[in-house]
Amino acid sequence: MPPGWPLRGKRRVLATRVFGVDAHRLVSPRTGAEHEFFIVDCVDWCNIVPLTRDRRVVMVRQHRYGTGEETLELPGGMIDASDPSPLEAARRELLEETGYHAPLVEPTGVIAPNPAMQSNRCWSFLARDVERVGEPRLDGGEDIEVVTVPLDEIPARIQRGEICHALVVVAFAYALGLRAP
Repeated sequence: MPPGWPLRGKRRVLATRVFGVDAHRLVSPRTGAEHEFFIVDCVDWCNIVPLTRDRRVVMVRQHRYGTGEETLELPGGMIDASDPSPLEAARRELLEETGYHAPLVEPTGVIAPNPAMQSNRCWSFLARDVERVGEPRLDGGEDIEVVTVPLDEIPARIQRGEICHALVVVAFAYALGLRAP
């Protein structure tokens, strides 16, 4: 395994409400040369595969600003500092975005969304027997349509590109049988 790259210094070059960008000065252990890398410093994220008793997945359709497209995704988002755990953050996100409650939740995996340039992790969960208990409570930057999809349609929707968010595809891979180490 290649050795780590020693950190010679870092500075914050951009700070936003959602993430920061840091410039890291690292030294190549192979050449000894110093290089500057830009790291997107984010809080951890979570997503949840919510299944109803009749094996339907509660999903959200929303506009994504990065691609300028409408996407079909799982509920999820940032893990807030006030969340007691990633699991509770996933429950909170599900309730806020869809109005569904998750009585039975299990962790399925944790990934690094883009370790080449991001500092965070994304936690995935599977919830069983979810039930609608109220209306969604969206924040000002959200405009979400709640839809349910039969679980057995998910692989075909991924194959056709109807579900294309990488973190959502990973969460389904975990929920459908692939387990993280």
